[in-house]
Amino acid sequence: MVVTGAAGFIGSHVAEAMAGAGHEVLAVDVPTRSRAGTPGITPGITPGITPVEADLATDDLTKLGEADLVIHLAGRPGIRSSWGPGRALAERDNVIATRRLLEACAERRPKVVVASSSSVYGSAGSRPHREDDPLAPASPYALSKAEVERLTVRAACDGLPAILLRYFSVYGPRQRPDMAFHRFIEASLDGRPLPVFGDGDGRRSRSFTHVRDAVAATVTAAVTDLAPGTVINIGHPEPARLRTAIELISGALGVPARIHAEDPVAGDAERTWADTERAERLLGWTATTGLAEGLADQIAWHQELRVGAA
Repeated sequence: MVVTGAAGFIGSHVAEAMAGAGHEVLAVDVPTRSRAGTPGITPGITPGITPVEADLATDDLTKLGEADLVIHLAGRPGIRSSWGPGRALAERDNVIATRRLLEACAERRPKVVVASSSSVYGSAGSRPHREDDPLAPASPYALSKAEVERLTVRAACDGLPAILLRYFSVYGPRQRPDMAFHRFIEASLDGRPLPVFGDGDGRRSRSFTHVRDAVAATVTAAVTDLAPGTVINIGHPEPARLRTAIELISGALGVPARIHAEDPVAGDAERTWADTERAERLLGWTATTGLAEGLADQIAWHQELRVGAA
């Protein structure tokens, strides 16, 4: 089987989980990320995982299409970085890469699990977003993910057993440095103010989802017989305010929460909220990690990294 984006945050966890379940995993990522390595995965040493360097937007993907299962987690993340010059990068690494991968899978027709994002919905209102809600992407990144979904559904209509998972605000060990909790925890450990974008009234909230729960959902979806084109929300059903997360980080570290308010990010939702009825019904899955427990887990990882670097 193949995991793309395997040197990344969610991808590295999924590759480990699938190898631990007995699968032989081709862990695909671009050379710069593969060679840099990811905590937890040692190229050529981690049992059941074979690193493969490939740029999905340009390289020959024939070998990947010959697998029995493809979990496609590679892509260009980030709403903030997708504006300006980042728009072309999001198009390349999300849309073009996904189109080429789906085309490579068209002949052998392996099952393909494709990562999407809650950002395709826009901001939630008075109820959680359901999978059949109209999409309202408000940034180049969100638009690229909406196009990834369109390509995947079209491939499913053409006979490829492809499904889509919409992830909601995943956090935990190995989180990317540009993501909020990573920035908040590192700033707190350094005694610096926390850079908070656009939450002046303290009302911004998210369906924060621990990576352990996201991986469990992904692995289950990969081995469950689902109708081609199925879309499933992968998120915690109870949204929490960003300020609540900051208070939990501050309390866990025993430091005051000093906030440096920064301008809002264009296209960033004020609220995300996942309706998880479909995930519960089709996968028997629901997120089980509470925010306090999940943040303690991520904080421990940051502290371990600092001890290792000392």
